[in-house]
Amino acid sequence: MVDVNDDANGGYRRVEVLTGPGRRRKWSDADKASIVAETLEPGAVVAEVARRRQVCPQQVFAWRREMRADAPARTDFVPIVPALAPPKPEPAATVARSSPAIELQLAGAMLRIVPGTDTQMLTMVLRAIRASAA
Repeated sequence: MVDVNDDANGGYRRVEVLTGPGRRRKWSDADKASIVAETLEPGAVVAEVARRRQVCPQQVFAWRREMRADAPARTDFVPIVPALAPPKPEPAATVARSSPAIELQLAGAMLRIVPGTDTQMLTMVLRAIRASAA
């Protein structure tokens, strides 16, 4: 036996009243960005922000994931690429081989003088050799 109450017979029918946002709401990109930005503030709780903005927390997490994927790559680390080293000046020995040098033998010492030698330094060396020979 089936017990059915009909409205015509004075029975009661159950009615649900839905409050809050409807399904399939369209959120603008600006709204999504502001909600996500609010959840990224220090001390913010996603569930509280979602409840206050009347959004499902899972939806907010999905928006955060999407925005991270769309964000440009971070540039915190930039590799340093060394520039080519400037050419080193040729040592005096290399210059001496390519240019003629003057060789002096004084007091048992061999003195080789290459072009471009500082004259003051050469004078000091010659005086020191002469003083040691005397």
